[in-house]
Amino acid sequence: MGMIHYYNVEDGEFFVFDEFLICQIAEGVSVTPGHSEILNEVIKKHFLGKDLVYISNRVNSYSVDPLTYVEVEHIPNLIAIAMVPDDDVMRKNAEYERNFYDKPYEIFNNLSQAIEWSHRMINDHVLG
Repeated sequence: MGMIHYYNVEDGEFFVFDEFLICQIAEGVSVTPGHSEILNEVIKKHFLGKDLVYISNRVNSYSVDPLTYVEVEHIPNLIAIAMVPDDDVMRKNAEYERNFYDKPYEIFNNLSQAIEWSHRMINDHVLG
């Protein structure tokens, strides 16, 4: 299983794989509900008819309007979100943001753990 596509967009990067996508938002960006449109376009192009997990690899410092999660939650085949914060401040922000998303949402210490969890989420959802 390798990366199938890469997008370098104005506010970050998307790495698209078979069952998940990894997003890295650029330094200093303010993520708003409007950002979900770009995400939705990528999902429609690569995940039509199949479930996926969104992994946020937080290697840069940026802010997120919590209402963004309300928008993202409406993407029907997005079944879960995994966060990989780079430091304690980012971890606290991710813990706070968890309150605004009603689907599975977990925080991990590294990307490998997040990817492993993503595979389990997809498998459980298929079987479930």
